[in-house]
Amino acid sequence: MNDSALITTGLPIALAIIMFGLGLSLTTDDFRRVTRSPKAVVVALVLQVLVLPLVAFGLVKLFDLDPLLAVGVMLLAASPGGTTANLFSHLFRGDVALNITLTAINSVLAAITIPIITNLAIDHFDAQGDLGLQLGKVVQVIAIVLIPVAIGMAVRRRSADFAARADRPVRIFSIVVLVIVSAGALLGERENLADYMQQVGLVTGIFCLASLTLGYAGARLLRLDERQAIASSMEVGIHNTTVALTIALSVLDSTEVAIPSAVYSVLMYVLATAFGYLVTRRHSDAGKSLGQPAG
Repeated sequence: MNDSALITTGLPIALAIIMFGLGLSLTTDDFRRVTRSPKAVVVALVLQVLVLPLVAFGLVKLFDLDPLLAVGVMLLAASPGGTTANLFSHLFRGDVALNITLTAINSVLAAITIPIITNLAIDHFDAQGDLGLQLGKVVQVIAIVLIPVAIGMAVRRRSADFAARADRPVRIFSIVVLVIVSAGALLGERENLADYMQQVGLVTGIFCLASLTLGYAGARLLRLDERQAIASSMEVGIHNTTVALTIALSVLDSTEVAIPSAVYSVLMYVLATAFGYLVTRRHSDAGKSLGQPAG
């Protein structure tokens, strides 16, 4: 799988289109909005950039994962939220404007945090013989994450109508690419799939639930409102696994490193849906209880 033109050339191009589509949904005002709700933005970013890698590292050590799978989990933890988080936030009545702001900032930060966290993981888990994210590859990561977003934003500034028309097709394309790449990564390691699922299925499931819970609970503990807490939960809990898969397969040239993200990309839809339903239902039930007359 790693040697195919589909992965070495097609996947980076596909990701560039996806990130271009993300750029089409952003404006410079999305970055400025941080000044309007700084606490909400800071809470989510601290959780995503600092806390999640620590949670992932703890799980990797606890479950004693194979070095390449461990690097894959850390790469997943370093990956930003994406437009899927915005969609889930909308479905469960979160603050979508906050999600868009967080996605905008995360897209910039990811170009820095992904190489740092991934290189630290490669060194710590002694995977240097199999992997390497040297300067040239770091530049490649920055290019596939940042440049298409910047171009998309520039296009939107010149033609908002085109950006609006392109939004739905790019979203559909994103989902199709994610399904194809995830399935391909899993099939590429089908001989070891049962073992990998046993090793990383539980880890990625726990990580997803922990991410969703931390995003929500952290926001509520710091007295953010319910809509902001839901937005934070979805942004922290739903990662842009297409970024992680592209880096694993095209930059690091390792199907094994891609396995955690491939498994996560399946689990996150189920777990985020269940989590969003439980949170909104609990909030709705609490509101009904408060609205009932005493008697």
